[in-house]
Amino acid sequence: MITSPVSIFLLVLVIILLGPVVFRRLRIPPVVGMIIAGIAVGPYGFGLLERDASFRIFGEVGILYIMFQAAVEIDMFHLRQQYRRGVVFGLLSFTIPLIGGLLGSRWAFGVGWDTALLIASMYASHTLVSYPVVSRFGLQNTRGAVIAVCGTIVAVMLALLCLAAVVQTKLTGVFEVSAMMQLLLMTAIYCAVVGIIFPWVTRKFFLHNSDPVAQYIFILALVFIASLLAQIIGLEAILGAFYAGLVLNKMIPARSALMKNIRFLGDSIFIPYFLIGVGMLINVGVIFRGWDVLWVVLNMTVVALSTKWIAAFAAQRIFLLDRTERLLMFGLSGGKAAATIAATMIGYKYGMLSEDFMNGAVVMILICCIVASVVTERAAKRLRIRLTQRDLDQEQVGETEYARQIVSVSNPITADGLARVALFMRSRLNHNPMRVLFVRTGDDRATRAMGREAQQIVANAAEAMEVEVKQKERFDINVANAMGNYMVEKEATDLIIGMHRKASIVDTFFGSLIEQIIQKTNRMIIISRSFLPVDTVTRICVVVPQKAEFETGFHLWVTRVTTLAANIEAVITFVAFAETVDYIRTAMHEDGIEVGVKWELLDSYDDFITKTAYVAPEDLLVIIGARKGSISAAPELDQLPVYLQRNFSSHNLMMIYPRQF
Repeated sequence: MITSPVSIFLLVLVIILLGPVVFRRLRIPPVVGMIIAGIAVGPYGFGLLERDASFRIFGEVGILYIMFQAAVEIDMFHLRQQYRRGVVFGLLSFTIPLIGGLLGSRWAFGVGWDTALLIASMYASHTLVSYPVVSRFGLQNTRGAVIAVCGTIVAVMLALLCLAAVVQTKLTGVFEVSAMMQLLLMTAIYCAVVGIIFPWVTRKFFLHNSDPVAQYIFILALVFIASLLAQIIGLEAILGAFYAGLVLNKMIPARSALMKNIRFLGDSIFIPYFLIGVGMLINVGVIFRGWDVLWVVLNMTVVALSTKWIAAFAAQRIFLLDRTERLLMFGLSGGKAAATIAATMIGYKYGMLSEDFMNGAVVMILICCIVASVVTERAAKRLRIRLTQRDLDQEQVGETEYARQIVSVSNPITADGLARVALFMRSRLNHNPMRVLFVRTGDDRATRAMGREAQQIVANAAEAMEVEVKQKERFDINVANAMGNYMVEKEATDLIIGMHRKASIVDTFFGSLIEQIIQKTNRMIIISRSFLPVDTVTRICVVVPQKAEFETGFHLWVTRVTTLAANIEAVITFVAFAETVDYIRTAMHEDGIEVGVKWELLDSYDDFITKTAYVAPEDLLVIIGARKGSISAAPELDQLPVYLQRNFSSHNLMMIYPRQF
């Protein structure tokens, strides 16, 4: 048996590195492969490794990580759409296995009602062991996946309550309703405290620290704090990790360096370690020790899988889903690990389960994990092919409309904010490079150094999100001319530039440079000022002028704004005239962008003040401007800069001037 820490870690790394390659050739899902590898090298296999403290620690971290990642990867818009279905599926996925377990255990094993309820709670709970497959195929926001993840929490929560009731009755001889009510009260307090404090602390931390590594450590610490607090009040740590993911969801956009780090560490270390550790628990040889253990394994496996399949089938019929979505839901809800292992150990500890039951339950966990992973892999492949074909069709139709962005920078302080705005306004199908422009008017070394540093900051942010970057430095005595000519030269659709800051009392709100750019180019200009990172914004308010729908670039700015809201998972409120609202809805429908939307109707420009009064400094206020002489231009808009300066000087602000003929 290997005892050297270096040798142990090296062997684990070799398994993580070569395992997926070998098992894919054998047509075995990598998740199953990791578990089989754990069986092979563990104490019940070749005995190369002992399940020591490192595997127990990393195993606990791994299951917490799976639950956290499942919650943080869900788009809250899709979760709001599907959470009712998720609750129903969770109830089905809990009730049907519970009833089947009670009746099956009484008939097959002849045990008492308390032991039957304990075994039934093992069937009713499940673990998202096969979720890494869903994440790998990018299906975390599909309907079946969201319903299954939401249903998991409902089923696990109810199963753990059943387990707690069984243990309490075993210890005290009576079931106390007051103890359950106290647990529910503590749970409500816990949810309120974590739900309020975590987002506030995270926003403050992100405001002063944009380093993805530091942000990752901070987020991971919050996950473990939430898990520890859950354990203190009597809940399972996995529930705390999942809830932390939901609370922090809006702070971690899907397309960000932070999310990239979360997926990388989980997929490369924590989750494989957990799966290998699960395999090391399993002793396949117990099946051959006698008929009793084999009967326990067969009965438990058949009941566990068949009842979960019935629950998925019932949900499919109720929600009118297709066969692939049903298989995905069954695959995600069929796996068992953390809660089931806990119930097994507790039952054995208090003498409610014999050694045969404990061994049978562990083998049942292995079979359920294998079946769940295989089913999830097959369903995910079918669904991915379908969605990829849809994306290719959309790409062929709208390829010329993808943003060709130019980000103009000169100040390293504002460069990161401009980069985030540009990146989150891009479609994930957009393969055009993002161009970073620095225009200098002289040879001052300090100015050139600042400009190049600002360019590098934007390039680093883009490369972290796997977006190609091309940097350009130009010399021109007229900065506005340089920007306009570069846009024409590169056929750019968007120019993203920082908002001017007034230097004197006679200075204008926009400054002379931006005013010249607006006059010299007919391309879309996005002027941004971000006091907070745009990816921490949870609400966007977009004010639209009258007759904006008649401008050439109307659809284009609607696409950019809704893409931004979708990527940072913010709710967007359009403040617009009634006749314009229908055109915005049509544009969103044609784009197929799914985002939470609210509407505020304007009767006149005087309503602008009251309709935007709720906008907080941590929100983003977007004003759709109008060039002089354009169709949507109006005399009332001339007073807009004065109002913005007076009332929104400390807010995140964006001005968009649409493309013109």
